[in-house]
Amino acid sequence: MFDYGELRLLILAMIFQRPFHGYELMKAIEQRLGGNYTPSPGVIYPTLAWLDDMGYASIELEEGGRKLYHVTEQGRAFIDANRSLVEELLTRAVPGERGHDEVPDAIIRAMENLKLALRLRLRKGPPDEATTGDIANILDEAARAIERR
Repeated sequence: MFDYGELRLLILAMIFQRPFHGYELMKAIEQRLGGNYTPSPGVIYPTLAWLDDMGYASIELEEGGRKLYHVTEQGRAFIDANRSLVEELLTRAVPGERGHDEVPDAIIRAMENLKLALRLRLRKGPPDEATTGDIANILDEAARAIERR
């Protein structure tokens, strides 16, 4: 969904628009992406910690220990320095904003079927080396076929 560093910048841009709690931010990103992606706590909280460590965000502790994240002056400067990418990320994150971002239902269904098939196979236990190679070859061939279309 995002290239390296893009999610960090999207999160920073969103907390620039208004302060967020971590869980709120996960839900806001999910809503912004039309339910197509929900960042996990294992992605959001380390990213917020990184933004804090870099001085781009600050944390306001609230009652009950909840943390509210704000953009700092240094974070504003970082957003300004990356303004074109920020605008592209915010536009990309709005479903239907650009026609080619819409994914047809049939493709979403097929992707979900693939994920389910892989999960079910892996629940049986780790595949042996030959099966691992077979599965990787099938997936690689599917990727090549899609790229040719």
